[in-house]
Amino acid sequence: MTTIKENLTAIREKIIKTAVSCGRNPDDIQLVGVSKKKPVQQMQQALDAGLHNLGENYIQEAVEKIDHLGRESACWHFIGHLQSNKARFAVRYFDFIHTVDKLKLAREIDKQAKKIQKRQKILLQVNIAGEETKSGATRDRAVALAKEIMGFENLELSGLMCMPPYFDDPEDARIYFKQLVRIRQDVLASGVDDGAMAELSMGMSHDFEVAIQEGATMVRVGTAIFGSRT
Repeated sequence: MTTIKENLTAIREKIIKTAVSCGRNPDDIQLVGVSKKKPVQQMQQALDAGLHNLGENYIQEAVEKIDHLGRESACWHFIGHLQSNKARFAVRYFDFIHTVDKLKLAREIDKQAKKIQKRQKILLQVNIAGEETKSGATRDRAVALAKEIMGFENLELSGLMCMPPYFDDPEDARIYFKQLVRIRQDVLASGVDDGAMAELSMGMSHDFEVAIQEGATMVRVGTAIFGSRT
């Protein structure tokens, strides 16, 4: 069984190899370790091995872990479905919120960020395959929502996020990554500033190399780092 440190080394090598092969700078790609349902001991091992970004899916679990490890121990990414009544915790604990998909949620995050004089970095989640079981704005709604979010003083729109269907063959996910890139182009064409679309959060343990080839700047990797969740 490989160690977390060995897993991280292997993933970083794949990121570098993939980025270089398609003419990209590996430094432009952030590796976000998805640590949901994993103990703080394993998270600390990842931090000790040089991982700087950790992603959590559940507010209560995340708050306990972050309080234990320290707010400054990592750049924290919230990557799960966020209810408006939990927005205050997400704002207080997370550097990035990847899963903003409704104006109501954006408004509440802005409200909570204003209370603590914070400019909250967010990503707009797109339901790229129109799956009923997943959250996210539709393609048409994403463009309008991005423009609306730009009007909030305490939100910093940083880009887009998607979670395509799972495929045994990672190549089958490529079309969805391409679609997210096209949606970013549509958002920019609508007049939204380039800086608001700098990030593309896409790609997971089984398909992050394909995502990088299509332009991902953040890849969310859990199983390949920490092993399968029980």
